[in-house]
Amino acid sequence: MLIEEADEAPTVGSGCSLSGGRWYSYYDGLSWTATIDIDIDHMVPLAEAWDSGARTWTSTERRDYANDLGFYGSLVGVTDNENQEKSDADPAEWMPDLQKCRYLKEYVSVKIRWRLTVDTAEQSALADLTSAHGCGGQAVSVTLAR
Repeated sequence: MLIEEADEAPTVGSGCSLSGGRWYSYYDGLSWTATIDIDIDHMVPLAEAWDSGARTWTSTERRDYANDLGFYGSLVGVTDNENQEKSDADPAEWMPDLQKCRYLKEYVSVKIRWRLTVDTAEQSALADLTSAHGCGGQAVSVTLAR
């Protein structure tokens, strides 16, 4: 995933070690050249997915969700501190500093892609945030998983 997310491709060494490369975190607008500064974030956190329906999935479905490379917004390389701050939060509880519309669109897309539910607070926050940040009218188009 680090190779896929790189703006400048790293060199792959022995034991899959990476050197060189550059990664951009759209959550905070920072670029990084050390892999230690980048986390791969699940757009819809694993715990949120569990609470939204993944608890009924098979182990194969859960593995496929956790490693979803079929949609660019499912997994995203971001500054490690941003990912840790987000933790298991949904948009009602956490939003990135930058590109809020992109974040909301990708979040909703992953929910739809995996047929995950939204609770009342989450639905209200998504509607309010979409309106507040001028994101209304953006089309969401995804291929369903599973």
